[in-house]
Amino acid sequence: MNETTSPLPPIASSAWWRAATIGCLLIMAFAAATGVSMFEQFTAQVNQLQNKLKDVAQIKFIAVLTDDKQAPALLVTLDPLDNAMQIQRLSSVAEGREDSMQLWALPASGKPIALGVLGSSSKTLRLPATEKTLVNVPQLAISVENKGGAEPGAGPRLPYLFQGAVVQKAL
Repeated sequence: MNETTSPLPPIASSAWWRAATIGCLLIMAFAAATGVSMFEQFTAQVNQLQNKLKDVAQIKFIAVLTDDKQAPALLVTLDPLDNAMQIQRLSSVAEGREDSMQLWALPASGKPIALGVLGSSSKTLRLPATEKTLVNVPQLAISVENKGGAEPGAGPRLPYLFQGAVVQKAL
């Protein structure tokens, strides 16, 4: 009598469980594939943002050099990751045919240190420099020198054309 009271025959019950199991396995496979895909997209986005961050300047030192009337003439920034000092002209002052403008570090004690000659009349220039270049340097200055800059070991001609304080940004 037990066999006749069962609502479904054993074969139909087994087919229903088999279909449910296959359905669950398909859902789990879809969920796993979606999870892997999302993880790969996330990894790609992180890599893309890291590469973008490498392209963004990490400016650590800034100086605005002013003329004798305190008008801004040059903006100097240093990105230690790029090992370059960027000099942007803010005024129209340019050197003459037989002159060169030279950038100097003015340490608190000791002689001025030549950092490079502004060899181009373009608005933005780059000079090689490291973070050590501006550590313990409170001021920068620009002098007008003979074409090509001051002789090695020689100091700048005075007075300075532009001068300004170096500011170290907190990171």
